[in-house]
Amino acid sequence: MDYSIIFVCLMGMGTVFFGLVCLIVLTTLLGRICGRKQQAVTTAAISAPAAAPAVNQQELIAAISAAIAEDLGTDITGIRILSVKKL
Repeated sequence: MDYSIIFVCLMGMGTVFFGLVCLIVLTTLLGRICGRKQQAVTTAAISAPAAAPAVNQQELIAAISAAIAEDLGTDITGIRILSVKKL
């Protein structure tokens, strides 16, 4: 059987189009299914809010300077943090 070039091209594009439509449908369905579970978890978390822990400024600076000293491979006494700004 001899197929024309146009027939082969159209069949290839049709197959790819059909595959992409199937992927879109599957991801939409899975997104809706997972969205329901996520929404239930989010609603439960919102209904019982936890109190935010108070941050001790000195402990925060100590933790930051220890991380910087570890990364640089130096002693913590060689690091001076002048200010900390929340971004």
